[in-house]
Amino acid sequence: MKTTEAVKVFQDLDVKYQKYIYNAKDLAILFSNESSKTLQKSLLRYVRGGVLERVVKGVYVYAYAQSKSNHVLEGIALALRSGEASYVSLESMLSEYSLISQIPVSRVTIMTTGRAGTFKTPYGVIELTHTNASAYDISVKTISVPNREMRIATVETAKDDLKKVNRNTHLLDESDNNNNKRFTL
Repeated sequence: MKTTEAVKVFQDLDVKYQKYIYNAKDLAILFSNESSKTLQKSLLRYVRGGVLERVVKGVYVYAYAQSKSNHVLEGIALALRSGEASYVSLESMLSEYSLISQIPVSRVTIMTTGRAGTFKTPYGVIELTHTNASAYDISVKTISVPNREMRIATVETAKDDLKKVNRNTHLLDESDNNNNKRFTL
């Protein structure tokens, strides 16, 4: 597909559906009329031409997207672990809830039923931690927030996750003042 035609496709998806992050499977479906070898050449041309950004292996961001949110890292994580249940938790959520003083800058901590891993992107670092929780348990213990790419942990879930993975629990402020706070999103 010509670059100008591809830009039109990406632009339409951005405007109509706020879709601007693509994994390899998305792109194979989107350009199903191209062989895998041709698609690889096209993707290389789109990246070199500045139409797509290759943010991590197999994940691309439409460079001219108008619908980019403040939660691009979450969208990239969803593309990385497509088909898995994932949610923002641990230090990221505890910081948002003001339960730890450290603020993860350009970093997001995510629990996923997929593989664990850490990914450096131009937008920041994605830290994925594996959980054995069922999709049902995750849906009950998390919250969907408008204009947010991914579900987020409740206060209790974020605390429990931090304790389960046994890391940075010393950062958690368990004082009565913080336990009685009302949290708003």
